[in-house]
Amino acid sequence: MSDYHYDNSEVDSLVKEYLPPVKGLQTTVIRAMDEAVENGGKRIRPIFMYEACRMFAEACGEEKDQWISDIAPFMAAIEMIHTFSLIHDDLPCMDNDTLRRGRPTTWYTYGEAMGVLAGDGLMLEAMTAAGKCAADSSNPARAAEAVRILGEKSGPRGMLGGQSVDVEMTGKPLTEEQLDFIYRLKTGALIEASLMIGAIIGGATQKEAEIMEKIGSCVGIAFQIRDDILDETSTAEELGKPVHSDEKNLKTTYVSLFGLEKAEAEVQKLSAEADALLEELPGDKSTLRGLIGMLVDRKN
Repeated sequence: MSDYHYDNSEVDSLVKEYLPPVKGLQTTVIRAMDEAVENGGKRIRPIFMYEACRMFAEACGEEKDQWISDIAPFMAAIEMIHTFSLIHDDLPCMDNDTLRRGRPTTWYTYGEAMGVLAGDGLMLEAMTAAGKCAADSSNPARAAEAVRILGEKSGPRGMLGGQSVDVEMTGKPLTEEQLDFIYRLKTGALIEASLMIGAIIGGATQKEAEIMEKIGSCVGIAFQIRDDILDETSTAEELGKPVHSDEKNLKTTYVSLFGLEKAEAEVQKLSAEADALLEELPGDKSTLRGLIGMLVDRKN
């Protein structure tokens, strides 16, 4: 297991700067949105984005104040989109979960209708943050490409597409190919987006951004398989959410298809592939390497 530790305080602070103020007649939905983002998330996606941007920006000799200003709105946007997906994933019409990160889920606290609206609100607020960045960016062409990636990796060709197939196939037997499709889109797409956007804002070439996309795919699938393993081997207290929820919802997982031993071997194989791809890129790769190890070997 990786013993790498990352201080996410700066990233956490940058993300929270973009949360809407809790005021006005729409206070309830804004409070639900803000609480969902602030509710103890690991900030995996904005951290990957920040560190990918730092790696390329430093290699290109760019000033820190500038690249942070350019990347911060996208960091907030990706976390809002991720949180929106979790809020909707917990809804009674989806997984019907009442616990997330050790606390009651948004719909369970505020009601199902407000849970739907809070998720919708975060998606739209994410687009607002990304649009502001595109307008204010020191490099509009990079920002425009980043907005495109954010939309594509969040929508039907990305996270939402994977989630839709997951919902449609719940209770039905899946092949390895179908399961891989769901994992690549539902989980991997936003990690791919994080690494790609960070790289592009930091000055990466198109080829380098494509390598980052491949790394994100490996990490995303490994992350989801690790989730499958933890759902079988951990406790609700350790995870901060219900365990055996996949079994309860009649979902095929990598563990149910191949068993724990093969699942663990696949996590390590994908991690090694990501590490090899990382070696093809410029700059100091030690932080991203540590983050990948921490993520795929985590215990919660």
